[in-house]
Amino acid sequence: MSTQIKLADTKLFEPIKVGHVTLKNRVVYPPTTRFRNSRDFTPTDSMLEYYTKRAENNGGLLIVEGTFCDFNFGLYERAPMIKTPAQVNSFKKIVDSVHAKGTSIGIQLWNLGRTADPKLLKEYNLPFVAPSPIYFDEASEKAAKECGNELRALTKDEIKAMIKEYADAAKRAINEAGFDFIEIHSAHMYLLDEFIQESSNQRTDEYGGSIENRARFALEVVDACIEAVGADHVGIRFSPYAEFQGGEGRLARINPIVTWGYLLSELQRRADAGNELAYVSIVEPRVSGIFDNPEAAKVDFTWPDLIWKGIILRSGGYLDPGNLERLPEIVNNDDHTIYGFGRYFTSNPDLPERLRQGLPLTKYDRAKFYNIGSNEGYLGVPNYGEEEDHSRDAIEPKALFED
Repeated sequence: MSTQIKLADTKLFEPIKVGHVTLKNRVVYPPTTRFRNSRDFTPTDSMLEYYTKRAENNGGLLIVEGTFCDFNFGLYERAPMIKTPAQVNSFKKIVDSVHAKGTSIGIQLWNLGRTADPKLLKEYNLPFVAPSPIYFDEASEKAAKECGNELRALTKDEIKAMIKEYADAAKRAINEAGFDFIEIHSAHMYLLDEFIQESSNQRTDEYGGSIENRARFALEVVDACIEAVGADHVGIRFSPYAEFQGGEGRLARINPIVTWGYLLSELQRRADAGNELAYVSIVEPRVSGIFDNPEAAKVDFTWPDLIWKGIILRSGGYLDPGNLERLPEIVNNDDHTIYGFGRYFTSNPDLPERLRQGLPLTKYDRAKFYNIGSNEGYLGVPNYGEEEDHSRDAIEPKALFED
């Protein structure tokens, strides 16, 4: 696939200040779950190589995949966590390596809620929790009942404890591991988004009912993280139109503009009071989780710019055929937007340079995105002009540090 478009002279390759750092370009690798951590959720030698390679000749921003703050934030096999000293020290090694290449790096803080693996939670003697006991599909309900770990609503005390753990994890990420940013994952129908959306939140306390109540948990997490590490180290991600994992998107009873307009207004109110987040990440309507959504692609999604005046990170399908030729016009249209290119960063480690020069892009291999605990489809992906290297496909990633 050839870009046929050199973007070197566009705003994509102009510096921009994001939070407390100045990026050399506006190319961002947004979080992409890859499941290449150790069995105890510790970052591995493979992750170190993966992110370091994407930091070379870059100067933009990499955001590490969704990472659990603690064991009770839901679990997936081989996903990362930033709780134990080994996990923190492993991330520090990755951060230091990325920084040595002149590139900035953030980490997404992830709480799964009802999308977690109830069987894996049971193995750790942990409950399967959500805003309300509403399963997102029949398979999840069946798995929960079979393992004797049925979904239940979080208590208010548990919510308060999670808010504190977000803040504590932010401190570990920023102050100990050295990340430039933490990104609060409030998208794609994981826990915070489950609270925001009516379809998954039927609570009758102060965390349910009105838009203000449903947004309360996410905003309290924002405030706790601001207090913990400063607003210029904090970002948050939303996906107003994602029809994914039970999300209703444009089909919701309350229009997404109303719900997320309130959230963005609240974040702007904090910014006006001196606590402007480093950025707000939003997912384009044309993408719903890992799937394309052609119908939602028709939605006019310019409205967030009318509310949030700070830096916006927009991600979702910008390099797909039909969108790529519009990219120069899009990136030159304003001066407060940075752009995420997730799928093509998996298959083009040198993506910024390819975009700069208009070099051909290697198509991503979706079937190998989630090869759990394998280097196949992860390492050995070539820069432009290099050969693929499959010599380590069968080698298991190893934790950088062990407790």
